[in-house]
Amino acid sequence: MMNIAVAQSGGPTCAINASLVGVFREALKVPEIDAIFGSVNGIEGIISNHLIDLKTLINTNEDLELLRQTPSTVLGSCRYKLPDSADDEEVYKKIVKTLKQRRIGAFFYIGGNDSMDTVNKLSAYFAEHSIDIKVIGIPKTIDNDLCVTDHTPGFGSAAKYVIATLHEIVRDSSVYSIPSVTIVEIMGRHAGWLTASSAVLHALGETAPHLVYVPEAEFSLDKFLNDVRNQMAKHKAVVVAVSEGTEVPEGVQSGVVDNFGHKYLSGIGKYLEEEVRRQIGCKVRSIELNVMQRCSSHLCSQTDIDESEAIGAAGVRCALDGGTGKVMVFRRVNDMPYTVVIESADAELIANEEKFLPREYINSEDNNINDIALSYFLPLIQGDLNIRMDMGIPKHFTIQESLLR
Repeated sequence: MMNIAVAQSGGPTCAINASLVGVFREALKVPEIDAIFGSVNGIEGIISNHLIDLKTLINTNEDLELLRQTPSTVLGSCRYKLPDSADDEEVYKKIVKTLKQRRIGAFFYIGGNDSMDTVNKLSAYFAEHSIDIKVIGIPKTIDNDLCVTDHTPGFGSAAKYVIATLHEIVRDSSVYSIPSVTIVEIMGRHAGWLTASSAVLHALGETAPHLVYVPEAEFSLDKFLNDVRNQMAKHKAVVVAVSEGTEVPEGVQSGVVDNFGHKYLSGIGKYLEEEVRRQIGCKVRSIELNVMQRCSSHLCSQTDIDESEAIGAAGVRCALDGGTGKVMVFRRVNDMPYTVVIESADAELIANEEKFLPREYINSEDNNINDIALSYFLPLIQGDLNIRMDMGIPKHFTIQESLLR
């Protein structure tokens, strides 16, 4: 008999709790697994021995279904950078002490690029010291920038929200007779996957977004303004999608960084709005979608939720088969009919690496997305979850705040 532990890390998504459900449900099927611990605030909970027994909190299938549709990280999150063991072995000793004290034989970390760094470092340390504790990474990120995997859990739902919201913005922007420009700022630090997904509207016959700017493409203010003028000559209401990480002059965005050295980004939409107003002089507004992109579970993709649960369950099976230092990944077999298989890859291939938008997805003018990309995005946004409601709003699964302190 052994116990297992699962933790969530990094930015929240609509699907990260579905992966937790996948781990939990699969573990319940295994007689050799006794307690299923949830680590509060990611790896920080392991370091401080702040774990809760999930079996005491998740009692019914109703609980699991509610958890599955609940956005964000029910166990809390963190942005803790695990140091190299050669620099600070004490933190590793604390982790080992907690895991051994709790008789934990496998640890599952649900997170993005930086979380997979933790998976890689922990599994290497355990191997070096002959510690038989399996470490498995379960991917998640709305940025869709993890290497090796075809896509990441959480991305499909975020893309669906972005596409649907842009669709509504298009309707709203077209009602007045005067020319206008609407600039929509979308998350994406170095990779423009989420912003590029807005071009799915072209498959619906929409001309908008008329301009799409991603970090992978060259950007200049002068060219942007010229692009806007050209589109205004063709369309009364011009809609622009722009990644938050698109290059802008120093000082436009915050210079503050997190523990991993990532800058906190926002501000390009407002900057471009002010430049359009100053240099073109038309009606213009900017809209920053902000955290709604990652927490709007009322518009999630059923494909995303189903796959997120499945990849969590696959992580448990991988550990039971002896896998460690692995990250579960999707391999796409076909676009139509859409088919993927779940496999495992070495964490060192994914940790701290980024997957960028393919060049062929970006048009030659660096200001929109080619139709070739649509077959990649469309399968990931399909299906609508049967959301359980309470007094007219989606119902969520929560854990008492006192247990998370």
